[in-house]
Amino acid sequence: MDVNQIRKTFIEFFVNKAEHTFVPSSAVIPHDDPTLLFANAGMNQFKPIFLGQVNPKSEQAKLKRAVNSQKCIRAGGKHNDLDDVGKDTYHHTFFEMLGNWSFGNYFKKEAISWAWELLTEVYGLDKERLYVTYFRGDPEKGLEPDNEAKNLWLQYLPEERVLPFGMKENFWEMGDQGPCGPCSEIHYDKVPGRNGAPFVNADDPTLIEIWNLVFIQFNREADKSLRPLPNKHVDTGMGLERLTSIIQKVPTNYDTDVFKPIFEAIQEVTGYPEPYGGKVGAEDSQQVDMAYRVIADHIRTLSFSIADGAAPSVDGRGQVLRRILRRAVRYGKQKLNAPAGFFSKLVDVVVQNFGEFYPELRKKPEHIRMVLTREEDMFNKTLEKGIQEFEKMIKKTTDGVLSAPNAYFLSTVCGFPIDLTTIMAEEKGLKVDIQGFEKLCEAQSEIDRKRQKEKKTELTLGAEANAWLKNNNIKITDDSFKYQQKEVQTTVKAIWNGKEFVDTVPKGQLCGIVLESTNFYPEQGGQIYDVGQLSFVDDQKTAFDVKDCKVFGGYVLHIGYLSYECTELKVGDKVESTVDYTRRSPIMSNHTSTHMVNYALKSVLGEGIEQRGSFVDASRFRFDFSFGRAVTKDELAKIDQIVNDLIFKQLNVYAQEVPLAKAKTINGLRAVFGEVYPDPVRVVSVGVPVDQLIENPTNAEWANYSIEFCGGTHLTNTKQAELFTIISEETLGAGVRRIVAVTGSEATAAHELNKELELRFNKALKLTGSELSKEIVALLETLKSSCISQAVRYNLVEAMKELQSIQRVLAKEVENLQILESSKITERIIQELTSKPSELYVDLVNLGSNTTVITDTIKKIQAKSNQTAVMLISPDEEKGKVTCIGIVPKDSPISKSVAANVWVSKVTEVLGGKGGGKAEVAQGVGSKLDKIDEAILVARDFAK
Repeated sequence: MDVNQIRKTFIEFFVNKAEHTFVPSSAVIPHDDPTLLFANAGMNQFKPIFLGQVNPKSEQAKLKRAVNSQKCIRAGGKHNDLDDVGKDTYHHTFFEMLGNWSFGNYFKKEAISWAWELLTEVYGLDKERLYVTYFRGDPEKGLEPDNEAKNLWLQYLPEERVLPFGMKENFWEMGDQGPCGPCSEIHYDKVPGRNGAPFVNADDPTLIEIWNLVFIQFNREADKSLRPLPNKHVDTGMGLERLTSIIQKVPTNYDTDVFKPIFEAIQEVTGYPEPYGGKVGAEDSQQVDMAYRVIADHIRTLSFSIADGAAPSVDGRGQVLRRILRRAVRYGKQKLNAPAGFFSKLVDVVVQNFGEFYPELRKKPEHIRMVLTREEDMFNKTLEKGIQEFEKMIKKTTDGVLSAPNAYFLSTVCGFPIDLTTIMAEEKGLKVDIQGFEKLCEAQSEIDRKRQKEKKTELTLGAEANAWLKNNNIKITDDSFKYQQKEVQTTVKAIWNGKEFVDTVPKGQLCGIVLESTNFYPEQGGQIYDVGQLSFVDDQKTAFDVKDCKVFGGYVLHIGYLSYECTELKVGDKVESTVDYTRRSPIMSNHTSTHMVNYALKSVLGEGIEQRGSFVDASRFRFDFSFGRAVTKDELAKIDQIVNDLIFKQLNVYAQEVPLAKAKTINGLRAVFGEVYPDPVRVVSVGVPVDQLIENPTNAEWANYSIEFCGGTHLTNTKQAELFTIISEETLGAGVRRIVAVTGSEATAAHELNKELELRFNKALKLTGSELSKEIVALLETLKSSCISQAVRYNLVEAMKELQSIQRVLAKEVENLQILESSKITERIIQELTSKPSELYVDLVNLGSNTTVITDTIKKIQAKSNQTAVMLISPDEEKGKVTCIGIVPKDSPISKSVAANVWVSKVTEVLGGKGGGKAEVAQGVGSKLDKIDEAILVARDFAK
């Protein structure tokens, strides 16, 4: 059997034989569970059922039995196998978990018998090599042995292969509180003919656990006690890769057809002469096979996570993915001599081998490749330098510990995550001063926080300062390198402290540095500034942290602070200028997209559109333009589509300086009205080389392209923008509109949220009562605060109006029913009081929490029996509360001894709430619906 047949056989066994419902794998990114970075077990999507929080109207609520194969990632949080991947042959960050579930349906007998039948009769595993474990109990915790599971297993296996273990191995708990219970693990011995019992749970790779059957029968209370659950559940999980290795009779997971095609693809794209050999540890002294395993595992993790809406970034889940990618790229480059760009070429083999069962992969291969290419390109720019720096550092290390400053340098300047530095150090037999590294990070964070509070970033070079530079024969900065993504070696020409020019950078004080040449882009033309570092050419230690960059009269001012590890930086020092190109990449994506938006606006709204300004940073961009009305939903959708079409066409982006007079003759050229341009001027063209524009400037075809004057940094191909969407459109004043848009991972996140919100709105249409009201409030809040497509936002606003209309109709229907019920109640009570007059009447009624209807009911009763004090108690189970209203007639005999406010307070106290009002009329609300009978007795006894 190949792996796809093994997966299919598992699912069909439980669907056909045991009447389970097949439930597709949830996304590996748990959008609805903030407690998880990634889906790490098959039961994640069923947590609401186990916790008793499932919406009774949802599809999940109907499930009794389920089966699936779940995509899982364990690379962060409680379950983190990242650091072990590659070192051995059984750890993975991505794996598939086969599972079958019973939700209050079958229990141990069926779970065990079906597991045995599937493994031995369907898959044909050798019965003599199977071992199982069960929970031996824990007297200190008051837990009995799970003899039920033991005796069920003894029907299939001898007692010496049915082994007892404790809480750690055989008692499963979701968390500190919640559902839990004993479990039974199934282990397989890969070595025939031996007694494998001593190797069970001994972390021996030749005898492995393949399936865990969890019997959820208790709830862990807040006081740590265990309460039996009224409904017992079964939750099982079996690693597909492990099962495949056994069925295919190969030594490890990495020898299966899960990984073989990926290993072949790795050898092809890297050009490494030797194929994967399966060596580990000392046998793999050059760590070649380790590299194969790391890359094969990590390309699966990244392909699936990006397909499900995640993306590498600077924090949270994205930071973990970035670490995974950089780990894979580093191993490929350093151990397999892989060429730049190799990693993204492996996406095709993942899609080919897993796309049939997981069709989401087939929908987004180009997007996955683009994300990986961009990330790999950014890392490659720093990887080689970082490796060189690391090698220099270890040669100077004499005590076996890589120092904290060295680790900090690799992290901040070379872009190496600390875990990557730690792995590289371990390979050399060294440790890293992690504690010292964390102290340096915290110290720098504190400095950054103080600097942020000080708000002293406004350094400028005025006319007097510019004159000083010219008088001292300091030439304007050579900024010709700003369009190239590489380091520049240059010289410090001047240091400005905000008041005067000084010879050295003052420690801890914000200042600006003028360099002979620079690769930094200073803030101008609507594009935000670059940040980065200046390092000494001789030893590469960071000298200066550039936090801002501005240009004044041709002099580029690099604004920031002396680095923590630098004691002095002075005029004349030779430095290497390093830009944070990771940060610049999305800025370029957004800047190129402003050009495409300009083109799309004119295509949709007409040539009368004129640009009125723009601003571009790393997260989004805004584009202001002249237009006399709001842009419609359909027009926004067309603009979105045009820009995305340009992205998907993968058009080259060309930039070239052209004499201004010549450039102005190019047909279709767009320029900002009133802007003064240099001569020569830089022409940026999307899709057509600038040389062609110059050769035939009047060609009518050029009107179909985006062609602009621009001095900013841009992409080299539109595909690098990945995805585009407009997230807002608004007026700035008479005749001027503003569009805000996002690209890349931000746009991907917006599209994923679009889908999620549309799904929530569709589900909300099926809700009623308080559930509908709560969801409307939640949806309104999400609409206000979330980054979603503006065209979709318009649709959702219309959908919200429909929901609110439904809410009003339903509320009116409920109110009409309550009024009808009120009439019946009034008639009944009046008949009772007519036949048997009384000064006091207390009753339980079904009028929900509508205080108006309850009060009107009492008044109608008292209109016929004006001396009767009446209290009505009405539960509202949907809202989980009880309403109590009491009215004591002013002139009635009982009013001399009973005040309505005191009476209601006594009753609502029983109901776990509060009440208040006046002596004649009072009301209160409680939440203890189970105390209603007691409350009625208290109401009568107190009044009497």
